[in-house]
Amino acid sequence: MFGRFGLGVMRTKWEHMPMSHRRILSLWFPRLAAERVLRQRRATLPMPFAVVGDQNGAQVLVSICALAEGAGLRQGQPLRDATAMVPGLLTRAADPLAEADFLTHLRRWAGKFSPWVAEEAPDALVIDLTGCAHLFGGEAALLAQAEQDCADLGLTVRAAVADTRGAAWALARFAGELARPHRNGDAIAQEARATRSRAAKRRVEGAAVAVAQGVIAPPGQMRGALADLPLPALRLPPQVVESLNRLGLRRVRDVVDLPRAAFARRFGADSLRRLDQALGLEAEPVAPARAPLHFATRLTFPDPIGLTEDITQGLDRILPPLCEKLRAQARGARRLRLEAWRSDGRVERLDIGLARPTDEAQAIRPLILLRLDKIDPGFGIDCLRLEALETEPLHALQHRGQLAANVAAQDRNAPSHALADLIGRLGARLGTEAVTRLHPSDSHIPEKSAQTLAAAWSEPHPEPWPKCHAPRPILLWTPEPVRAPDDPTPPAQFRWRRRDLATRVAAGPERIAPEWWFDDPDWRTGPRDYWRVEVGAGERLWMYFAHGSDIPGGWFCHGGFR
Repeated sequence: MFGRFGLGVMRTKWEHMPMSHRRILSLWFPRLAAERVLRQRRATLPMPFAVVGDQNGAQVLVSICALAEGAGLRQGQPLRDATAMVPGLLTRAADPLAEADFLTHLRRWAGKFSPWVAEEAPDALVIDLTGCAHLFGGEAALLAQAEQDCADLGLTVRAAVADTRGAAWALARFAGELARPHRNGDAIAQEARATRSRAAKRRVEGAAVAVAQGVIAPPGQMRGALADLPLPALRLPPQVVESLNRLGLRRVRDVVDLPRAAFARRFGADSLRRLDQALGLEAEPVAPARAPLHFATRLTFPDPIGLTEDITQGLDRILPPLCEKLRAQARGARRLRLEAWRSDGRVERLDIGLARPTDEAQAIRPLILLRLDKIDPGFGIDCLRLEALETEPLHALQHRGQLAANVAAQDRNAPSHALADLIGRLGARLGTEAVTRLHPSDSHIPEKSAQTLAAAWSEPHPEPWPKCHAPRPILLWTPEPVRAPDDPTPPAQFRWRRRDLATRVAAGPERIAPEWWFDDPDWRTGPRDYWRVEVGAGERLWMYFAHGSDIPGGWFCHGGFR
């Protein structure tokens, strides 16, 4: 087995490419979720604390504080085992969205060290320090500053600096950790004795230097810095690490000198790529997150205001500058928020949704005025703030003279824009999601022939509504059973909704079969024969006879004509 893999032949060496002068800092927050909650409490809990999440249907510990770790708990441990070990364990459910938002705030803080900062979800940051460390007195001083800032924030951090992103990631998480012994049925003694003796005598140069604040790998010495780390430091999949352990390979140094072709063929090209990225043989850039577009204007008053006219005049002063900012970025507002900061410290907020993106003040102003009476000025308003929460790109219009200006004016007054403005006004009163429209759907099933969409976030159907070959009722409801003889012929007398009705005229049938590729529980009664039935009182019903399939059929009433 070992001979076929090539462990006994060490002649093929991996070629080394010259290392670049890049320096990467990895900041790992091993207790990010738990310490975020502790920061919210603004107090140190005297008892162990853990954040609990769901994994494969089981409650496990996803983050623990220092006290919980000192009590013997570990991440990934089932909650029932943790409470048995520590009966007084305090827990809180995981909040991935809040944790992601907190990591984004930490990314903004880390921008003080370098403009190239990226997030490594869910609990780490990666920073390209190239050309920045000397501004803080060197890499050791920079790590000391980062550790002090994290201590002030109440966060535990493990930091490492290396030439590559993969090496910094590995040193931050596994520096000082020994490779765990792996025992299985494979006989490790089968390994060639000469191979073991050479591995024992092999010297490691360029090992990472551990300082009080973290780990710093010497430039150009990634092989030596990573040599003693366990294989998971290469970001390999667990199944690959397991396979390598079965071969007696537990540290990075054990795989560095393996033949590349054999390694890639046995464990996959992705595993080889991870090793190349850690050693600097393949580039792995740091892509910083772009600053989000922010559109907001504010107006502060020397004295509190409370009249609606004053608020309107303040709105007229902050709305045009906001539209100018949107126009400069070719963006249109879809959702806005007006905040009124009162003198007693409270904030009144109005959320306004638009049916189409726009940067025109005359289209936004009426919608805000419709809800301006919802603002309670209290003892007075000190500040007004208007912010565009959601924006969409707008395409520029090119005007070529008076004729083009007339066409543009006609387009602004077109029915589509007028309808969008109407939807915006209705949404300001009723709520944007409460205004809906029907859109045709590609299905012959009656209840699936149309779908309901939010009018503000959908476009009207460009073509005429598709016509059915048979009339359809205006009202549809859940099929209701009808007491009638079990006969496909329309009954002369039947009982429906506690009423005895007599059939005057019946037109049909129209055969509709269920969609065979869907298992719809409502259609387990089999194919349906629909009839338009007019009863003695003049009421016209849409009834069908189900022929039965998985469950017995019979007569049902599905809708009514007007």
